[in-house]
Amino acid sequence: MKQGEAREAWGAEAYSILVGVARTYHAVITYKQLGEEVQTRTGIRTKSLLQNWIGPVLGSVVREAHRRGDPPLTALVVHTDDGKVGSGYKEVLAVAGQAPVDDELEREHHAANARLACYRHFGATMPPDGGAPALAPRLQAAVERRRERTEKPPRICEHCFVQLPSTGLCDACG
Repeated sequence: MKQGEAREAWGAEAYSILVGVARTYHAVITYKQLGEEVQTRTGIRTKSLLQNWIGPVLGSVVREAHRRGDPPLTALVVHTDDGKVGSGYKEVLAVAGQAPVDDELEREHHAANARLACYRHFGATMPPDGGAPALAPRLQAAVERRRERTEKPPRICEHCFVQLPSTGLCDACG
């Protein structure tokens, strides 16, 4: 089978898989999970590394969603390690005629809004308030950990007013 034919089959299957993901509120899928599922469902396998073929497949999904008037399904695809959308998300913006988003967290919030549009469009059971955009769970956890570290003021020794080390015991006062 030619590479173009495989990509076309994978793109169609990826679209179907992502519509299924969109039917569950706040669901996401990793690139790895999507790549494996696409190959399993189509029966077309590759030994190429995922990062060498998934981008063009998702690009076709972006263009097809835009053509159909559907929200950008590729916003549902995130990295396993950090829960972020990939660099290819810029294609979602380009196809929609929007300016690129250089700030990483701003791009993630854009993707969160796009995911919410997907859940609503494809019939996910939504909460009574209509739902809210959300970062992918792994990324949300990282953001909250960062926030906790920055929001907690450092502990200070009551006697010499020096910041305490992690032991909680003042090096100067003992």
